[in-house]
Amino acid sequence: MANPFVSVINLGCRVNRVESDHIERELEREGFRLVEPDEAELIIVNTCAVTGEAESKTRKAVRHALNRARSPWVIATGCAANLHPDALRELSERVRVESSKVNIVSRAAELLGLTFDGKDAGVGNARFRQARVGVKIQDGCNNRCTYCIVWKARGPERSVPVDAVLDQVRAVERAGLPEVVLTGVNLGAYDGAGPGDEHVEIDELLGIILRETRIPQIRLSSIEPMDVSERLIEAMAASEGRVAPYLHLPLQSGCTRTLERMGRPYTGESFEDLCRTIRERVPNVSLSCDLIVGFPGETDADFEESLALCDRVGFSRMHVFRYSPRPGTIACDMPDQVDPRVKEQRSRQARELAVELGRRDALSRIGSVERVVIERGTRGTTASFHAIDVKGAHGLAPALVDVAIMGIEESGSLIGELNEGGALGAVKGA
Repeated sequence: MANPFVSVINLGCRVNRVESDHIERELEREGFRLVEPDEAELIIVNTCAVTGEAESKTRKAVRHALNRARSPWVIATGCAANLHPDALRELSERVRVESSKVNIVSRAAELLGLTFDGKDAGVGNARFRQARVGVKIQDGCNNRCTYCIVWKARGPERSVPVDAVLDQVRAVERAGLPEVVLTGVNLGAYDGAGPGDEHVEIDELLGIILRETRIPQIRLSSIEPMDVSERLIEAMAASEGRVAPYLHLPLQSGCTRTLERMGRPYTGESFEDLCRTIRERVPNVSLSCDLIVGFPGETDADFEESLALCDRVGFSRMHVFRYSPRPGTIACDMPDQVDPRVKEQRSRQARELAVELGRRDALSRIGSVERVVIERGTRGTTASFHAIDVKGAHGLAPALVDVAIMGIEESGSLIGELNEGGALGAVKGA
């Protein structure tokens, strides 16, 4: 069978997205043809289990995949597949559960009666679909937050060796693309082996990538507040703009009492101090967060304290989650579970604040000049991680350019025009 038709469906976090992109590239290297789900003979579902709602969406996605036009095989992988494989297998005889994402392509070939030799599995032949490419450098988590099940699904912390990270970054550089996004389940816990088997931490890795490659821009994905060291902040400040001035910090709550019950090793006050330090060293930085509302025992006063901290910090975006009890976690059995209607009301309030803060941060950038990755047409992403429409950018994508920010759309996206001097990253024709 030549060029078998396959489709990859991604659910969940940034790390899942990066892994799904990698699976797609491996499939293409082995001669599979990526198509829409209704055309596929086999569908891979990269599952999520971060919340009960996410796991419900996983089962729905697998059932929906099974009902596609060509009655495809379905391979389920990812967190939900690792936690509850039997529940997915029971959905159909056409479901296969694969715990290791490394084995996805060989499993797909096996189901479709093909031979897989894996000879072209290196990063040198990579074909990328995005201007901003995720590079996974770490997996697993040793933290034990009381609400979280991901550590069970992902296993203990482990890091990609420095040379392997550099190989991935160089592949993006060779493709002429302007940005890599370093990702991991617990990114700040990166502790990779260097060329001499020395331990390399995240700030040191940044320095190595900056020295050893010419990639125009590096962005850090989500990083825990307790892992943002003075050295990491200094590495960002000293990068001359090559490290995007943006950090996503999973706050989870702005109330110290709630943070203690969550098992988070910082206080609301220390988090604010950290944000103040980051802003002092990287003045144009944009900060975003995750926020859980309705955690067991969260009172109205606790919730208001949490929102007040978010307002003071001035996040550019907030990912708001209603607390979802996960069997097997400590928080699931805590007393004083919050009424679902209260959680919904708090979620609505927090999302309204998120919109207001995002617009406030966007407005503060009017009149400034920022680096922008032009991704398609005239649309792009600023270094501070705002969406932007850039006049005069037709035909440039993918490119890293200097943009003068002129205004803001009703949607909250920025409006800009090419600043005199033009492209920085010279990445046309990738």
